[in-house]
Amino acid sequence: MKKVIDRFADEYYWLSNFQYSPFFYGSTTFPTVEHFFQAMKGTSDNTMEMIRTAESPSEAKRLGRIVELRPDWEEIKDKVMYVGVKQKFLQNAELQKKLLDTGDAQLIEDNNWHDYYWGVCNGKGQNKLGQILMRVREEIRNGNYN
Repeated sequence: MKKVIDRFADEYYWLSNFQYSPFFYGSTTFPTVEHFFQAMKGTSDNTMEMIRTAESPSEAKRLGRIVELRPDWEEIKDKVMYVGVKQKFLQNAELQKKLLDTGDAQLIEDNNWHDYYWGVCNGKGQNKLGQILMRVREEIRNGNYN
């Protein structure tokens, strides 16, 4: 097993938040983690619904950049990402197996779009998404489904 997975593309695209992997949050279905994450930024149900039903993850991301952010967004964004990622893997058995099959590989969201918070660009960044994926993998492995 590869010790480092550093690109969420090609054979590892399923690790990407853009991967179509519908999941429920409450009574609402989100087509991707990207739709979920971007929808949670908004301050109104209308905004959330507009983003949730966006045609693609790219469109959801674009809409998320122009909405009025909820006032506590900076404090809760990591938790929102964690919830979305965990639900993706808890509710999609095939993806959960793939995640567990990565073993102890380090997961790094390497990118060329200068995302230094969620990923790593040019060797620099916090890799928050990779850390969340590894946390979710460990929790599922240990039977922590809450």
